[in-house]
Amino acid sequence: MCAASSSGSDRKAGAALRRRGLRHFTLAVLLVGVLAAGCAQPDRTESVTGDWHGTIEAPGAPVEIGVNFAADGTATLFIPQQGIADVGLGEVNTDHDGISFVVPGLPGDPTFRGSYDRGSGRITGDFTQAGQTFPLVLRRGKVDGSARPQEPKPPFPYTAEEVAYRNGDITIAGTLTEPPGEGPFPAIVMITGSGRQDRNEEIVGHKPFLLLADTLTRAGYAVLRTDDRGVGGTTGVLDTATYSDLAADIAAGVGFLRARPSIDPARIGLFGHSEGGFLAPLVAARPDSGVAFAILMAGPGVPGADVLVEQARTITTSEGASPDQVDTAARQTSELVAALQVGDLAGAKALARQHNESTPPEERVPDDQVDAAITPYFAALAAYDPAPALTGLRIPVLALFGGTDVQVPPAQSAQPMREHLAAGPDATVHVFAGINHLMQPSDTGRPSEYASIETTIAPEVLDYVLDWLRPRFPTT
Repeated sequence: MCAASSSGSDRKAGAALRRRGLRHFTLAVLLVGVLAAGCAQPDRTESVTGDWHGTIEAPGAPVEIGVNFAADGTATLFIPQQGIADVGLGEVNTDHDGISFVVPGLPGDPTFRGSYDRGSGRITGDFTQAGQTFPLVLRRGKVDGSARPQEPKPPFPYTAEEVAYRNGDITIAGTLTEPPGEGPFPAIVMITGSGRQDRNEEIVGHKPFLLLADTLTRAGYAVLRTDDRGVGGTTGVLDTATYSDLAADIAAGVGFLRARPSIDPARIGLFGHSEGGFLAPLVAARPDSGVAFAILMAGPGVPGADVLVEQARTITTSEGASPDQVDTAARQTSELVAALQVGDLAGAKALARQHNESTPPEERVPDDQVDAAITPYFAALAAYDPAPALTGLRIPVLALFGGTDVQVPPAQSAQPMREHLAAGPDATVHVFAGINHLMQPSDTGRPSEYASIETTIAPEVLDYVLDWLRPRFPTT
């Protein structure tokens, strides 16, 4: 679950994020204010087709970018440190008059204008956004990828099988990893955070679910991770889905595992991150769920509307907004979620447009993007109260929070989580100091730092999960 921004022109994008309240829009925030890149064919005698790389020299925050110029005159942008690849550029011009392009659909009209220097073999120019201009020099070659030292690499000491199963008309696609041997193995179904996530829950170049699946499978647990509706091999449309629909998708995964001879049907658990921590108890609390345990990582303990309003405060504060800006963000978010809670999508769209229009013109988000953010799915998130499902759990539950998390702040959710789980037979709630929403080490918790932190999940978090699981659901 998310909403975020940094400063300057980023602040409007952050407001758009707060309106959408979805974790995957963190990418949009990180994109604004760090974009740029090149083009093709400076004059008609020498081609610039191919890969180029350079640095947008923003003071105190340089950003490495890459551009590929195709032979057909198109160009694409890459920002590895943010996990951004193949973003199409617009108005690409590469003739003898110069090289230029725009990054379409973003606040501040991001634009590059420059020229090719045959002597140095470089493209030199300026990147401009929201009235600010930064020098950008592009050189031949691909941009280096960001370091992600924890990302698992083959060969793996376990099997990984591409699987698919049905939930009514929906086909759900994913990867099932199983330890060596015949089993039957205890198993875990992974549940992603909000927004359209792939099976690895990939964000800004990190793949936390790939790392978790690798860690758990090496420890002897089978792990099923899947693409969300409308992502990868999974069919359907997330924006029109209700929480009942998404809970049914998760239950279908449990049923799929229970039918496999290699899986112990009595030891299947759920692992939910962020919004996945909302959905996991919703499934597990059902008497016929067949769920043996639940692990909630940064899962909220309060209603979605409360989370979104508090996010507006904590994220804008962490990114350096003034007290007046923080209050405005919280007020606007509160107005928006109030409409969503009663299912007034038209009213919510009108409010979102009104808030958008109150910002400087160069910082506004296109109206179609504002409207596209207000969906039945977003309304379900805003209206959901986790208390009934959490209080109904009668299985072992582990709830983890990051001490610096500004998306699901532990100051808001940890104590309610303890109270909701108090009647259960085995509940553990733990807050890690110096850990953010993605479970990375972080002093500030700012979403704008996710991409620059090399660690995908802090080792102490991975160890804690295994130490909790092993005595309760041993693998041997």
